[in-house]
Amino acid sequence: MSEPTLDRYDRTLLAALQHDGRLTNNELSERIGLSPSQCSRRRSRLEADGLIAGYHAVINRERAGFALVSIISVTLATHTEGNAERFARLVRAAPNILEAHALTGEMDYSIKVVTEDLNALSAFINGTLLAHEAVQNVKTAIVLNTLKDTTVLPLETG
Repeated sequence: MSEPTLDRYDRTLLAALQHDGRLTNNELSERIGLSPSQCSRRRSRLEADGLIAGYHAVINRERAGFALVSIISVTLATHTEGNAERFARLVRAAPNILEAHALTGEMDYSIKVVTEDLNALSAFINGTLLAHEAVQNVKTAIVLNTLKDTTVLPLETG
């Protein structure tokens, strides 16, 4: 399947929706210079093409009770397909893992984890990660300050 071609209107529409997914077609029309019906058709096409994967609310992590963010590097016990799949199942099942990335280099994975506090982090590391058969070693870094946290892609056209 070929990648959809995005013109400047598509890119502007996507950029606007990244910043505010609640924009109506009338509001989009005012921002990008197309009629509301054209904006509606474009939005529907972008959703159908999978460029717009969904809409969600951004929750204030700290106010929701998740004060601690940690980046954990994980080394697997063995490098077999089955072991990697067991670890992938663990990641998918753990709601406090927000991101997980397979890496090149010394560590196999990097995961971003949120917990309520240090006790919860310790319980997660010892009771979930290190207790899992797929995991050999973890290295944990606690985030002291977040300089940037976004999912916004650089779509603006100029």
